[in-house]
Amino acid sequence: MEEEIVKNKLYVGNLPYSMTGDQLKEQFSAVGEVTEAVVISDKMSGRSKGFGFVTMAEDAAAEKAVAELDGKEIDGRPLKVSFARPMRKDQ
Repeated sequence: MEEEIVKNKLYVGNLPYSMTGDQLKEQFSAVGEVTEAVVISDKMSGRSKGFGFVTMAEDAAAEKAVAELDGKEIDGRPLKVSFARPMRKDQ
């Protein structure tokens, strides 16, 4: 079974733990229109898990974001930006 990749939704890893969804959106707005930016947090503590997801308005903007922002340092941490894969049913 082939995993389907959503072309305009991005996984963003290695985020600074202090980063908010608004700050994440601001970073990605530099390359294109962002429709949603979410930093994933721990349900119990509310603390950031250090990753999130960004949905771009257009596929081309998402491709540009991967090309330009993957490896970009924010607060001394190089971002990991890639196309998001759907959650597997066994998770």
